[in-house]
Amino acid sequence: MAKPKQSAALGFIFVTIFIDVLGLGIIIPVMPKLLQTLGHINVNEASEYIGWLTFVYATMQLIFASIMGNLSDRYGRRPILLISLFGFGLDYVVMAFAPSIAWLFAGRIIAGICGASTSTATAYIADISTGNKRAANFGLVGAASAIGLIFGIALGAFLFVINIRLPFMAAGAFAFANALYGLFVLPESLAPEHRRKFEWRRANPLLSLLRIYKKQPALASLLAATAIVYVAQKAVEYLLSTFIYEKFNWTPASVGYLGLFTGLVLFAIQAGLIRYTVPKFGQQKNIIAGLVFYAVGLLLIAIIGKGWMLYLCMIPYCLGGLSGPALQGLASEKVAKNEQGELQGAFAILNSISLIIGPLLLSYVFFFFTKKSSGVYFPGAPYLLAAVLMLISTFMAIRSFKKA
Repeated sequence: MAKPKQSAALGFIFVTIFIDVLGLGIIIPVMPKLLQTLGHINVNEASEYIGWLTFVYATMQLIFASIMGNLSDRYGRRPILLISLFGFGLDYVVMAFAPSIAWLFAGRIIAGICGASTSTATAYIADISTGNKRAANFGLVGAASAIGLIFGIALGAFLFVINIRLPFMAAGAFAFANALYGLFVLPESLAPEHRRKFEWRRANPLLSLLRIYKKQPALASLLAATAIVYVAQKAVEYLLSTFIYEKFNWTPASVGYLGLFTGLVLFAIQAGLIRYTVPKFGQQKNIIAGLVFYAVGLLLIAIIGKGWMLYLCMIPYCLGGLSGPALQGLASEKVAKNEQGELQGAFAILNSISLIIGPLLLSYVFFFFTKKSSGVYFPGAPYLLAAVLMLISTFMAIRSFKKA
């Protein structure tokens, strides 16, 4: 079977992951205000709902991530990606016309199932990449995730000014358009001879992680460090707009401008800089440097006193993006071609676990340190905790290198 043209395939995967994460980004600036409107509650109370909405999304993603990855190892990447994109479009329609908070939960259930396709998209990248290009191409995936999230935040903030439902309608239109585009142009990346039988035991998310631990302890340690990174990232990904509204009283448009700035910096790092740093310094040094940058950025967010300083804080935080593609590139080199879907499913499982733990934990930390009855008012507490978690993951990653 002929290899798909890499440029076209990478472009589609970039857009697919971009749209997957765009939906997450859109709800970040809009959701606190939408929850206030639908539930007649304040921002502090809305932070609790945000944690539970993310919990529901992540639970569905956890259940289905390994199933999607294993299905793609059996039937190919293309059909799984297309089905998921159409599902995302349906999710945004539900969210756009939700008459109550309960309907928002229904939308998050659909999104969680479809969001599990990220493992298939990253397996597609592994199929068509080799050597140092693999980490560089995972950098493009990281850039797509980062830009999708940040552009989603900006888009949600700007469209919210026009109509609070408009951001979800726009995201739905993007998802349906990309699904139709992929239907006609996306080639299959996994040749029939490299496919394997679908097995339910391998689709069990916990058994999948346990199997990796037994076969490759060093890889398991690396995945554990990645899980902690994912938890810490949720402080920015899911709590930043709530933090900004509470501490600096910004408008949604101001959040949008910060999102655009952050997206540009992330794109420059993950789509450009990492293509230079990985070949020059190697994957291990990129991982360590990125995790340290993450910790510095989160610490600065926790302690700043002026809103404009967030622009400065985002520079070291975005440099932390050097670690993600290097982590995935290093891990993907340790498994066979017909196990890439399972491995990327494991990454998606870890991300789902972090989504279950991270937003709920960090939103409750934020809620505790901002409620009126609290003895200490410190909105930056979740970011301080996240910085500590990044340092822990740094030491775990170093230990995994020594095991290897």
